[in-house]
Amino acid sequence: MHLDLSELSQLAPIFRELFKGYHVSRRDPELYAQLSNFQDQYRTLFKALGFELVCDTRGFYYFVPDLAAAAVNKTAQRLALFTFILVEHLADQGRDPIAVLDGGSLGRDELPSLLEKYRDLFIQAEVQTVEELEEKIMRRMTQLGFASEENGIYRFLPPMHRFLDVCLSVQQDRDLAASLHSVLPLPAPVLIDDDSDEKLLQTDDPLDLSDFAEESEEDALARAIAEEQELDA
Repeated sequence: MHLDLSELSQLAPIFRELFKGYHVSRRDPELYAQLSNFQDQYRTLFKALGFELVCDTRGFYYFVPDLAAAAVNKTAQRLALFTFILVEHLADQGRDPIAVLDGGSLGRDELPSLLEKYRDLFIQAEVQTVEELEEKIMRRMTQLGFASEENGIYRFLPPMHRFLDVCLSVQQDRDLAASLHSVLPLPAPVLIDDDSDEKLLQTDDPLDLSDFAEESEEDALARAIAEEQELDA
């Protein structure tokens, strides 16, 4: 494909925003229109430079990050954890999580009660105060294009679907596991060794999650994000 760089009038600002992890959506009309009108050209150019441009059909563009880096990225872990927490919190309140996270809003005045309710989980993300919640999570969400903030109201943007998809996938896996366990007979345990000092039992249960028993919430979220991004790739 012949590239006419004169057509890519927003190349510099587009690359700068995508490179820092920002998600370009319709909230950025000039950049979004340029990417939409010259999507193939931008994808070809960025690929030649070593970057993969992804266009999500729900209306946003982003660079696929290095999977190894994503797995240990604290910001990604915090945003994923916050999304999991918010989905559960909204469901407990009788509010539709998808409706809120797909263009809905959350008031700043709701953050203190949210932090108190899920304090143990937030501590794992090194978030212990409302100020840290706003600085490490809410502010980063706005900086990366997942949300906008105006007059104390956070409005979620289409890129939130990246984290919402992970949440829904995990929930579907849990529902499937629960339904399978309800109909399948429990497998008989098998002793490792009659003379062994180990007290653990082995089973043939395909849903046995003992290997993940020591996995922390943070590690689990990082793994989920990495898996989701690998599927996108």
